[in-house]
Amino acid sequence: MTSHHITADQAAGPRGVIVTGGGTGIGRATARAFAEQGDRVLVVGRTPAALDATAEGHDGIRVLAADIAEPDAPDRVVDTALRAFGRIDVLINNAVAHGYRRLADTDRELLDEQWGTNLRAPVLLTRSALGALEAGGGTVVNVSSSGARGERAWPENGLYGAAKAALDFLTRTWAVELAPRGIQVVGIAPGVTDTRSGPRLGMTEQAYDGFLTQLADRTPAGRVGTPDEIAWWICQLTRPEARHATGVVLPVDGGLSLT
Repeated sequence: MTSHHITADQAAGPRGVIVTGGGTGIGRATARAFAEQGDRVLVVGRTPAALDATAEGHDGIRVLAADIAEPDAPDRVVDTALRAFGRIDVLINNAVAHGYRRLADTDRELLDEQWGTNLRAPVLLTRSALGALEAGGGTVVNVSSSGARGERAWPENGLYGAAKAALDFLTRTWAVELAPRGIQVVGIAPGVTDTRSGPRLGMTEQAYDGFLTQLADRTPAGRVGTPDEIAWWICQLTRPEARHATGVVLPVDGGLSLT
C-alpha cells in the first residue's frame, strides 16, 4: 500500500472520503452528500454504469469499479483514493450482499458471498486504510442494520443479520483499539429504507411497494426511511463535533427496533 503523510496545509483542505457500495441507494446518497459539502469522494462498486450515475453532476466524485470481496480489492481501493486525493479522512463500509435463504438451504457459496462482502471486506479494507486514517485523525463508519440489533430473530436472513451484528461488535471493539491512534469508529444501523433494492433482487415493483407499505405500518414513525436521511446522519457522525461519540452504533429506523 502507498505510504502517506498529512501536511498541515492538507489538514485544512477538503477531506478524502471512500464509500463502498456507492452505485445505488444509501451509498449513492452518501457519496453525493459528502461531495455537496466540498469533500472529495471515491465511490466503489461492481457496476460501472451505476457508479457513473452516482458521479454525474458532481465534480468531487471519482469512481472505481471493483468487487471489494476480491483479495486485491482493499489495497487497490486505498491506493486509488490516495493517488486521487492524497489522503483518506473518512471510510464508509456500506457495500452489501443480500441472499434470503433458510439454514436448510444454505450452502458454502452463499456463506462465502454473504460474509465475504458483508464482513470480511470491511475488516480488510479498514485494516488497509489504517495508516492513512491515522495520519489525518480519520473516521470509519460501518453501515449495519437495525434488524440485526437486540435479541430479535430474522428468519431466512440469518447470514446477513449475523454479519451485521458482527459488524456492530467490530465497531465497538475498533473504537477502543483505534482511539489511541486518533481514529474514530462509529456505526449507523438503518431500518427499512426505500433504496429500490427489491426489483434488483428479483421482486416486482408491486411486491416491493407492498413490502414497504407493510413495514411502514409497523413502524412507529409511520413510514420507511429514505437514503438521503441515512446519508445525513452519516455526514453528521463524521463531523469534528461528533468525535467523542466513538463506538456508538446509531439506529435510524423510525423506532421500529424499539417495538
